Amino acid sequence: MTSLAVLIQEQLKPFVRRIDAEAYYAEGFLKSIGKAGFLNSDTGVDFSTEVRVVEEVSKICMTTGFNLWCHLASLTYIRNSENRYLKEEILPQLENGQFLGGTGLSNPMKYYAGLETLHLKATRTDKGYIVNGQLPSVSNLGKDHWFGIIAEVSPDQRMMAVVPCNALGLTLKAKLEYLGVNGSATYSCAFDEVAIPEEWVVSHDVDSFIVKIRPAFVLYQIPLGLGVTEASIGSIRQVCNKQGGCNDFLPIQPDELEKELEQIRTELYKLADGRELLQQWKALLQLRLRTAYLASKAAHGSMLHQGGAGYLKYSAPSRRLRESYFLLNLTPTVKHLEKMLQIK
Repeated sequence: MTSLAVLIQEQLKPFVRRIDAEAYYAEGFLKSIGKAGFLNSDTGVDFSTEVRVVEEVSKICMTTGFNLWCHLASLTYIRNSENRYLKEEILPQLENGQFLGGTGLSNPMKYYAGLETLHLKATRTDKGYIVNGQLPSVSNLGKDHWFGIIAEVSPDQRMMAVVPCNALGLTLKAKLEYLGVNGSATYSCAFDEVAIPEEWVVSHDVDSFIVKIRPAFVLYQIPLGLGVTEASIGSIRQVCNKQGGCNDFLPIQPDELEKELEQIRTELYKLADGRELLQQWKALLQLRLRTAYLASKAAHGSMLHQGGAGYLKYSAPSRRLRESYFLLNLTPTVKHLEKMLQIK
């Protein structure tokens, strides 16, 4: 099996500037992760390995780490489904790098937190469902990709499915006006009478199913922030002796960042190694929030320490600063998290 370090060095690192500046989508690299066997769940899901892969990728490029998170989220939906077709036919191809997956659950996660209404509506048919509506932003999409959706069938029922991007009636429009992460293959998705056969249905009762998938959904996001934080600390240490050591007087210092990073990392891998992930929802939310704030602090500190070099448009510190702001606004956003943690 090709090592992760080699894959990153050869297939990701040379393209980071293009990802940031030209919205290049690292599809080949993402598929290589699966082809190398890092996502195989034949003998059970290895959360620790998958979390480590996201962290290592995010140290080099959090945009691509985010794409990997999208893919892992799509795996989570199918891994927890009782649909044999999805588990036996689609899941192996998603895990081995033949296909890639997206999430499509930003709006539903906000719905379940009481922040939004569902954008998609589903009508039951004798063969499955017909779905209509629009999702403003779904990432990690492409011609042979699948992504998850949740649609309201009635006031008392919501269904979940995974949908291929080439489904009839589905229109994708690229979104490239973001401050960063434009290489994330993000699209708005319009559903016009899209037929969803039973083979694509993940769950007919999402209100209970969501409890099974949301812990992993959040778990896989935490290493995004760890990767950005560690890379930012590295940027700070690169310039510690410049200009007569005046960086020593700045309020954000690498040692304090490193201490908090190690605390969070230890807690994360303890949760990932455990067998009771479903019971750790509150702990995951707290860890996710702490990670987002730490990544933002570290990226800001890196900009201060780097000075003018960091202010260049496509410098690594400025890229991480933009990536850290994206993490603050990735569902669940920090305000979303703050609200959920206040609810008893």
